[in-house]
Amino acid sequence: MRDIESNRIDLRSDTVTQPTAPMRQAMADAAVGDDVLGDDPTVQRLEAMVAEMCGKEAGLFVPSGTMSNAVALKTHTVPGDEIVTERYSHIYLYEGGGYAALCGSSVALPEGVNGLLTPELVQQAIRKQRGSQSHYPDGSLVCVENTANRGGGTCYEQNVLDAIAEVSKEKNCSTHIDGARIFNASVATKTPLPRMTRDYDSVSICLSKGLGAPVGSVLVGSTEFIEQAHRWRKMFGGGMRQSGILAAAGIYALENNVQRMEEDHRRALTIAQAIDEMDHVSVDLNAVQTNMVYFSANDHSASEVSERMAKAGIDMFDISPTHCRIVTHLHITDEDVKNVIEALSSLH
Repeated sequence: MRDIESNRIDLRSDTVTQPTAPMRQAMADAAVGDDVLGDDPTVQRLEAMVAEMCGKEAGLFVPSGTMSNAVALKTHTVPGDEIVTERYSHIYLYEGGGYAALCGSSVALPEGVNGLLTPELVQQAIRKQRGSQSHYPDGSLVCVENTANRGGGTCYEQNVLDAIAEVSKEKNCSTHIDGARIFNASVATKTPLPRMTRDYDSVSICLSKGLGAPVGSVLVGSTEFIEQAHRWRKMFGGGMRQSGILAAAGIYALENNVQRMEEDHRRALTIAQAIDEMDHVSVDLNAVQTNMVYFSANDHSASEVSERMAKAGIDMFDISPTHCRIVTHLHITDEDVKNVIEALSSLH
């Protein structure tokens, strides 16, 4: 793998990326202050930078994508509300039940195709307390995930995003994008980020996945929203001190690692196309839109496949009993892709 001293090919996630030498230098050179006191200049620059990139008024730097989503959900809701999100969304599956424990909210889970909601599904899922004789919770927030992780890294079409936002507003619901990999979506669909996020009240953007920073996410929205979110960040333990060192890595990533995601997408598609030509493994090529490949082996369980690939020096996750996941990232090279395809071809 590029930039890492390792004899293994790590395809478990794009979260395994490590700071490159220039990024480490940017971190070392960062001007810092006390961000809890509001005087870390590098954090301020990062927050303003991401907000501007999304066409929003303000941003908030937090340690993780899970915290960014948690802060957003808490800011948008009150206990007893209901959140609409897709059945296989990260917010529902992989964030420890935070919507329930931290927000006191229930969740409605329409199931889309490849992890993507439709305006029709959203409209049907939103419930309101008024008119239900108080039987229903109050649906107050709609969350979409772009790209959709469990959908295989799939991207929303812009007209669908717009229609979901419109339906949500008509139902008096706030809107949030879990944009952990939203730059992948923007690059893949060639949609400018401000256009993609225009009709949504808040967006969470992760810096430590395809962008390659070691830590951190930024939550963006209106000035009023971020002021409220700042309180919840404090209560959730997300206030950091001289965090400009970490923010500098995010700034470097945004300035250098966005457009190069095209390479990750190309390599993922190369692997998927090779799998599609094999008889003993299967893949849905239509779902391979960014840097993820979900595939299954006809004669082996997913755990067996991941174990056999690990013996060949290739690490990946078995994401379900039947499917494995490959994620390409900035450390993966064309030579790595070639070796992965050769290993996959020898599974039968």
